[in-house]
Amino acid sequence: MVFVRDRRLHEKLRLSMSMSSLRLIAVAVWAVATIAPSDVFSQGSDPKAGQPPPSQADSQRNGPPQRRLDEIAEVGKSLTGPAANPECVWLGRRVIGLLWRDDLDTAFRHLDLYDRFGCPGGHIQATFRCLIRTGNNETEPKKETPDSLNSRVQSCWINPALQPAPQPAAAVPAPPSGTTTR
Repeated sequence: MVFVRDRRLHEKLRLSMSMSSLRLIAVAVWAVATIAPSDVFSQGSDPKAGQPPPSQADSQRNGPPQRRLDEIAEVGKSLTGPAANPECVWLGRRVIGLLWRDDLDTAFRHLDLYDRFGCPGGHIQATFRCLIRTGNNETEPKKETPDSLNSRVQSCWINPALQPAPQPAAAVPAPPSGTTTR
């Protein structure tokens, strides 16, 4: 009978240990559920609620998608051939901007993609030549605003033969009064 008594004791211990491990698991699940952020478990929350709002610089750099689509459509109306394809316009304009900002490594990687899509390399050369001819702020191209650069690249992409606007001649300063030259 001693053997049976030990066996019952053994069963009681095993049952109580399994109950305590279940309690421990239940407490862990409860702790995770109460400590975890509430929006992880909620299904009706806004997925962008936890994200910070985009800054004004981000929205200017990315620009509204509709404006980009309009610019590409404008190129399609003005040009014919592969230079008017949307992928050529997008990659080509990026290459030109990167070249202007002296980011040659990235520009050449984009140029490889541009060539892979069958886009005309001569159009890149003509557009960059136009950008240099019409360029303002040539001494410090990195300080140019992105919008003005993008609009100039767009104009040169559509018409690479674009001539720069005539600059008013700088006035020759008059010698200061009271001095004579001999």
